[in-house]
Amino acid sequence: MPARLEEFEDVFNKLAEDVVQECALPCRTLEWFRKSLYHNTVGGKCNRGLSVVDTVSILLDRPLTSTEFFETATLGWMVELFQAFMLVTDDIMDASKTRRGKPCWYLVKDVGMIAINDAVMIESCIYILLKKHFRQHLAYLSMMELFHEVSYKTEVGQSCDLISAPPDVNIETFTWEQYFFIVIHKTAYYTFDLPIALALMYTQRATAHNLQVVRDLSLVMGEYFQVQDDFLDAYADPNVLGKIGMDIIDKKCSWLVLQAMDRCTPDQMTILKENYGVNDPKCEATVKALYRQIGLEKAFSEYEETKVEQLERMIGEIDPAEGLRKEVFAAYLRKIYKRSK
Repeated sequence: MPARLEEFEDVFNKLAEDVVQECALPCRTLEWFRKSLYHNTVGGKCNRGLSVVDTVSILLDRPLTSTEFFETATLGWMVELFQAFMLVTDDIMDASKTRRGKPCWYLVKDVGMIAINDAVMIESCIYILLKKHFRQHLAYLSMMELFHEVSYKTEVGQSCDLISAPPDVNIETFTWEQYFFIVIHKTAYYTFDLPIALALMYTQRATAHNLQVVRDLSLVMGEYFQVQDDFLDAYADPNVLGKIGMDIIDKKCSWLVLQAMDRCTPDQMTILKENYGVNDPKCEATVKALYRQIGLEKAFSEYEETKVEQLERMIGEIDPAEGLRKEVFAAYLRKIYKRSK
């Protein structure tokens, strides 16, 4: 049975106290940090964190004991803390307005650029919790190295994403090669590879073969997940999505704009170049109208079905001999297929 969000969030309350008490912070700083932790870490779907718990249960093929639930939920919250750290900085760099239906942390009264230091403190919480709860675990060093590796890969993807879209960039320089590098590094590793690899390490099933299978599948699933994100950025209701899409205004190298460039007539390409990346609601609306005109909703639907067929084939080929079960990825696919946020 999948872990319930309420039970998962209960664990965070204890973990938050673990970290805010770590350095005997002065009262005002302690309350600020606690507010930052809850604002930035709690309130989302927690799919990445819950997936650690659910994956361990699937691998063991039984419900978890209370101790196992707490330990795997702790690992899950470390993944959520990693995401919180990335999103706080991402929102600043993208000049985003809302996140999970709330103002971005840097836009909260009196926060501003203090959010940068808050983000780094959130990242540090990962290693405080890892040491406190897993120092005696056989996979402690492997878990630590995994977080460092995934952190670097994600930051490289973020860097490529930002550098690819300066205000004066010509969108004709965008390439599919560049796009796939960004989505794999920025999204796939921490969204899929990290939670599943942690579950394998926790259950002592992190063989070289299993870790490679997980990575191969995670990169394909991560691509699909990011393409969904790109589509939802332009097409989803912001009230459902929990944020206002900014890819068009921010001139991002996204799946939609690359598809549009492949399909545009010369006249349509002129319209796209004149309006893409302009901070004006009318220009954004013009780009969205062009997307509809050239049929990008249908193109996404076709992409989704093709990618899901590929993932189902790959899942079907998983060899369970070393303890990795097909249901791990089947459960992931059920969660993200045709998601609306």
